[in-house]
Amino acid sequence: MEQKNGLVIKSTGSRYTVLSDDGTTIVCQIRGKIRLKGIKSTNPVSVGDRVTYDDDGLGEGVISNIEERKNYIIRKATNLSKESHIIAANVDQAVLIVTINYPMTTRVFVDRFIAASEAYGIPVTIVFNKTDRYDQEHMKLLQEWRDLYEGIGYKTLAVSAKKQEDLCEIEALLKDKISVLSGHSGVGKSTLINRVEPNLNLKTAEISAIHQSGKHTTTFAEMHPLSFGGYIIDTPGIRGFGLIHIEKEELYHYFKELFDYAADCRFHNCTHYNEPGCAVKAAVENGDIAYSRYESYLSILLNRNDKYR
Repeated sequence: MEQKNGLVIKSTGSRYTVLSDDGTTIVCQIRGKIRLKGIKSTNPVSVGDRVTYDDDGLGEGVISNIEERKNYIIRKATNLSKESHIIAANVDQAVLIVTINYPMTTRVFVDRFIAASEAYGIPVTIVFNKTDRYDQEHMKLLQEWRDLYEGIGYKTLAVSAKKQEDLCEIEALLKDKISVLSGHSGVGKSTLINRVEPNLNLKTAEISAIHQSGKHTTTFAEMHPLSFGGYIIDTPGIRGFGLIHIEKEELYHYFKELFDYAADCRFHNCTHYNEPGCAVKAAVENGDIAYSRYESYLSILLNRNDKYR
């Protein structure tokens, strides 16, 4: 039995494909004791993890250790007995694919994703896709969204994966980085990836004309190497992005503009909801903080039964 190190590039729930440091790939299972280390997640090993595994020389391995993660992105688990599902670990940036229409991505969803990424120290770029389908009103709304998020400090791009417009910007964004791509089903993640890296040939699906929502074509997270350098992690379409492991009193920390004004609140533990002397609420009333962002903050704060951990 030989012990080796490598990078997890694919997860299918109970089996993991590991790219060894020697350049070979091997399918591994997990050693049972790892599950007993208090990792409250449906997947103790995720794509992007650096691991140590035992190679039996017969084509299979057993993961025995996970290196400490520099960061990770999580979502609510579908399994009610667990707290979370780790989407990806050790990423350099999160790229959120958004559509103004066909289907529409809600601002609450965008803000949840940004807040979660902020909480774990992962830079975010928002990519608005399907611009070829937008009419004049959609383009006006697109510009409003871009102005809002760029004003807060986030990079945005607007592209048409279908027409291959501006894809050089996407390539420059992804080059030599480990990037996690996410967004609602149907926003064109797989199509966008295929345009940038045609050899990957990821599965895509048409949008339902009735419900304007996409079919789930990605079942498990997988890391794909890019010919021009770097990796992308394609993730399952997320219908509800959960913020967990975050106390409600800390939530405003991950809304940049709220955090900036919060220092002037009367109470140090202000939740910026119904307390008197709240500088954040005053900034919203004065138009210094976008109401949509404050609305998203309250939506997260007041839901989930006040539990964020």
